[in-house]
Amino acid sequence: MLSLANEYTDTKGRHANGFLFFDADCAFCTQTARWLAPILARRGFAVAPLQDPRVSALLGLSQEELLRELRFLLSNGTQYGGADAVLAIARQIWWAQPLVWLARIPGVTPLLRSGYRWVAARRSCAARNTACQVVR
Repeated sequence: MLSLANEYTDTKGRHANGFLFFDADCAFCTQTARWLAPILARRGFAVAPLQDPRVSALLGLSQEELLRELRFLLSNGTQYGGADAVLAIARQIWWAQPLVWLARIPGVTPLLRSGYRWVAARRSCAARNTACQVVR
């Protein structure tokens, strides 16, 4: 079990089978995390922001690497990022299984990863409902 107390879990601390870490500075990401939180909680998982200072050390990633994509960490230490995290989360939810089955088709997982990177690069634009250029 993992333990991390924050405003998204609770003030007493929460032991979880794993955590979904999201970008709390992104309205789109925060909305999605809030929608997923009760679904994941029923399965023993919690959500927490990537910006929590303990997360960088927990995942062994720099702050810049952390904010590139969402992260999903299991209590056994296995961690996933980006589209792979989405698929790992989908494996935990019965009604999301079709996404997992789809990803088994040759060539689909690379497409999902590419699509995830495209959305992640524009997530602040999506949150504002505007089109914008991504500056790298």
